[in-house]
Amino acid sequence: MILLIWYVPMAKLTLSVVDRVVSRAKRYAKQQGVSVSQMVEAYLDAVAEPAPATSPDAPILRALRGSLKKASVEAYKRHLESKYQ
Repeated sequence: MILLIWYVPMAKLTLSVVDRVVSRAKRYAKQQGVSVSQMVEAYLDAVAEPAPATSPDAPILRALRGSLKKASVEAYKRHLESKYQ
């Protein structure tokens, strides 16, 4: 049996956090079976990830795109006025 151990260099990070928040974070981490460090690392990893360049639109949005290019705001206002008289 071969056991491989990977060493991942870790940096230390000092944060200033309100005591009440630290207590709640520790309690939550214990309930989840993780450490506060793991929670902070996961959060930082998530927010530091660059946003995708484009997000795929839902098919209904693709179908509607451009349908209001010739729409008139004034005509819509007149329609609403006549509808709700």
